[in-house]
Amino acid sequence: MLCSLCGTRPAGTADVRCSVCAVTAGADRGRAWAGSPGWAPEPLGPDQLRSPVGLARAVCVLLGAVAVADVLAIAAGIHTRMLLADGLDGGFLVVDDHELTLADHLTGSAGALQMLTFMATAVVFLVWLRRVRRNAEVFDPSAHSLRPGWAIGGWFVPIGNLWLPHRVVSGVWSASAPLDGRGHRTSAPRGLLNAWWAALVVDQLVSRGAGRFYADAETGDEMVHGLDLLAVTDALDLGAAVLAILVVRRVTAMQSRRVELGPVPAAPRPIQTH
Repeated sequence: MLCSLCGTRPAGTADVRCSVCAVTAGADRGRAWAGSPGWAPEPLGPDQLRSPVGLARAVCVLLGAVAVADVLAIAAGIHTRMLLADGLDGGFLVVDDHELTLADHLTGSAGALQMLTFMATAVVFLVWLRRVRRNAEVFDPSAHSLRPGWAIGGWFVPIGNLWLPHRVVSGVWSASAPLDGRGHRTSAPRGLLNAWWAALVVDQLVSRGAGRFYADAETGDEMVHGLDLLAVTDALDLGAAVLAILVVRRVTAMQSRRVELGPVPAAPRPIQTH
C-alpha cells in the first residue's frame, strides 16, 4: 500500500503514511500548536492531542484576577482591623456605627469578588487540567497512577482532595517532561509543583479554622485576632495563585515542546529462552 499523502513511497504507519511524510507531519503539528491555541492534531496514540495554550492563557488571566481580589481583601481586612483595634477601650469596643458599616461593606464586597473569581477560575482550570492530562496519556501512559477521570473527580473527594489532585498533576508533570537524546523521558524538577500544592493545602486548612474563629468571635479582641487570621489566609491564597500561574505555564510549555516527539518509545521486551 502506498502513502496516503505522497502516493509514491510504501506506507509504514497506522495512518497509512510513509516514514518521510510521518516525520514532516509531526513537525507541522508542532508549529501549528505553537501558533494556534485552538489547533487539534491527528491522533498520535490512544487519545487525540489538543493544544492547552489557549486554556492556559485564560487560566493565568483568571488566576491574576484571584490575586487582585486577594489583595483587595487583605486591604479591606487591615482597614477593619485598625478600626476595631483603635476602638478597643479597656476590653470594650467603641466604634462609630457609620465607619463600621462601611468597613463591613468593603470586607463583604472583597469576599464576594474572591468567591466570584475563584469559581470562574476553578471551572477553566479543571478544563485545562483535563486537557493536559489527556495529552499526557498520549505522551507516556506509564507515568500515571490514576485514571484520567480523576483530573476532575479528585477535587471533589472529601479529605482525598488533599492529595489526589496532586497525584494527577504529578503524573502530568512526569509525562510532559523533556526527552533525552534517545527519546526517553527525563526527570523534571518538582520544587515548583510541590511548593504550589503545599501552599494550596495550607491555605485550605488555615482558612477553615480562621473563618470559624472569626464567625464565633464575641469580644473585640477576638474579632481583631480573627481578622489577623483571615489576612494570613488571604496572603496564602495570593501566594498559591501566583504559584499556580507558574505551574500552568510550566506544564503548558513542556507539552508544547513534547508535541513534536509523540509518545515515549516502549521499552523492548526481554528475549525469553526455553
